[in-house]
Amino acid sequence: MASIFGFRSRDPARDKQTDLARFDRLAKLLDQITAEIAAEKTGLENRYRSKSTNAAFLVESMENGSASASRMSEIGELTKSILNCEQRIAELVRQTSRMKELRHSLDAIVDENALGPDSQAEDVKSAGRSG
Repeated sequence: MASIFGFRSRDPARDKQTDLARFDRLAKLLDQITAEIAAEKTGLENRYRSKSTNAAFLVESMENGSASASRMSEIGELTKSILNCEQRIAELVRQTSRMKELRHSLDAIVDENALGPDSQAEDVKSAGRSG
């Protein structure tokens, strides 16, 4: 496109392609962060189950009189660790929710900017999603 002042602007199709590439990178980053959060949550849930099981066996052992009194401090440590796990898991759930909201917002932006039948918007919406 040329104007009377000799200024040439870029082709709108090229601008659209640049925008879609930028949105695609952002979509992949959001999906990567979501996967990182999920992996942390899974690992933490496994440790949580293990600590809960250990605490249950320790309490049962103490109730049966087969555990030494010195192991009482372990119950406090396990309780504190379990509570910390619960708090962190709740935070990770909140973070996952925010990532989903951001991803949905990005999809909406891509949809708003997608004009015409030759749109590449679906490529961006599915970027990084494997299932």
